[in-house]
Amino acid sequence: MKDFSGKTAVVTGGGAGMGRALVRQLAEAGCSVAMCDISEEDMAEAKSLAEADAQQGVKISTFVADVADEDRVNAFADHVRTEHDIDHLHLLINNAGIGGGGSFVAGTRENWERTFNVCWNGVYYNARAFMPMLVAADEAHIVNVSSVNGFWASLGPDTPHTAYSAAKFAVKGFTEALITDLRLNAPHVLASVVMPGHIGTQIALNTYREFGLQSDIPGTGGQTEEDAQAQGEAFRDNAITSAEDAAKVILDGVLAERWRILIGPDAEAIDAAVRATPEEAYTGDFGTSIFAALRDAIGVEDA
Repeated sequence: MKDFSGKTAVVTGGGAGMGRALVRQLAEAGCSVAMCDISEEDMAEAKSLAEADAQQGVKISTFVADVADEDRVNAFADHVRTEHDIDHLHLLINNAGIGGGGSFVAGTRENWERTFNVCWNGVYYNARAFMPMLVAADEAHIVNVSSVNGFWASLGPDTPHTAYSAAKFAVKGFTEALITDLRLNAPHVLASVVMPGHIGTQIALNTYREFGLQSDIPGTGGQTEEDAQAQGEAFRDNAITSAEDAAKVILDGVLAERWRILIGPDAEAIDAAVRATPEEAYTGDFGTSIFAALRDAIGVEDA
């Protein structure tokens, strides 16, 4: 895929954050986009912004869907076919996700499974729903957003992070396995796994919106609503990498046919450290030392 002009893409979680940035940049590049999200309001704003950026002839559509609900995902696929009048798809970006379900031992099963189902089943259901359309295109690409927590299952030694990490490991493994599967059975379809570090997105705010104040959600236990809202906004606004920069890295990676896309100096630093000393990845001050070195290297107060 040399460019996005005249093509059609699907972006899950397209209403805000990195998803919104992807929708806007694709539209500006001449690509029609079908987005889904649980927030109709967020999508309406994203659509308005994307249409202002879009090249002539680009179509932007929205569809309310919880990606953990297979029936809604299948309905979204039907919507894409009818709304865009197509039987094929060039680009599927599985971006939707939430946090939560921090502790498998002390947390609730409901929160754990909700987080895992959004972050893993959302990728799986959309891959199932749209794979026939990807295969029907003359060239296509599936992009699955994992995380640094897809190769380092930690937020540090004092914070359990099990559901999100387990899901992101699954996304990474699934995508890597698809590379051989697609090469043998649909060689015109490529796959990429994206592993962002701290990106300026709404994920912390969306997690709070999903679960409220509950002790097994990293960073929210014991806080007031005002504290949780402020922390979510700080996570978005003080990130090492902006959502816009992250989206550009992803789309550049697609055009370069890269199967493994790390985003941010923090992702690169954690990846290198885990590979160098995997036996130490969950001991002592492993994470603290990485972030301290990173803060010094890039000159920020809180990496």
